[in-house]
Amino acid sequence: MEALRRAAGAFYEQLPEKEKKLARKDFKAMDKNRDGQISLREYMKYLKKNKVTDLTHQSIFRALDKDDNGSLDFEEAFLLLYIMQSGRGLFCKSCTTFMPGAYFSCSQCFFGVDSESTYEICCDCYGGKRYTHHDNATFCDNYTLLRQSRSAMQAAPPTKRNKVLQNIEKPTRIVILITGILSMFRDVKQIVDA
Repeated sequence: MEALRRAAGAFYEQLPEKEKKLARKDFKAMDKNRDGQISLREYMKYLKKNKVTDLTHQSIFRALDKDDNGSLDFEEAFLLLYIMQSGRGLFCKSCTTFMPGAYFSCSQCFFGVDSESTYEICCDCYGGKRYTHHDNATFCDNYTLLRQSRSAMQAAPPTKRNKVLQNIEKPTRIVILITGILSMFRDVKQIVDA
C-alpha cells in the first residue's frame, strides 16, 4: 500500500490548483460532520452514494488509515480518490484480496480482443497455485504487462499506434470531464440545500 500511497502523493503534487481544490471538495463531501476526518460510517455512505461498492470492505478503510486512528485525514482520503480515478481498485479473482501492489494477470485475457474482462490474481494465489482459470493461461505480473503493451504498441504501424493512443486518451479525458461535472453538481446541491 505504501507504493500506491507514494504514487497518489506524487500525483496530487503535480495537480493544477483547480484540481487540488476539487479534491478538497470531494473530501468535504465525504466529511459530513465537518470534523476534518472521515469516519468509517462517512466512508461507507460516500462509496455507496457514488456506487463504488467494491471498495466498501472494512479492510480497505483500515489499509487507507495509515496512522491507524480509526479515521481518514485528507491525505489518506485522497489515496481513496486516487484509487477510484486511476482504476487501481483491483481485487484478486481467487481470494478477493485487495491488490494495491504487484499482481499477476492472464496475458491472453488482457490482450484478447474478444475477452470480456481481465483476470488478475494476487502474488500469494499465483505462487501457491490457488486459482482456477482456462487451460494454458500465461500469467505475467502487472509491470511486465505494461512493458509488453508498450512493445506491442511500438511494433504497430504509426497509424494504428496513433489510433490506440487516442482510444487510451479518450477515457482519461472523460474521467476528468465527469469529475468536473460531478463537482459542479455538488456545488449546485450545496447552494440549494443552504
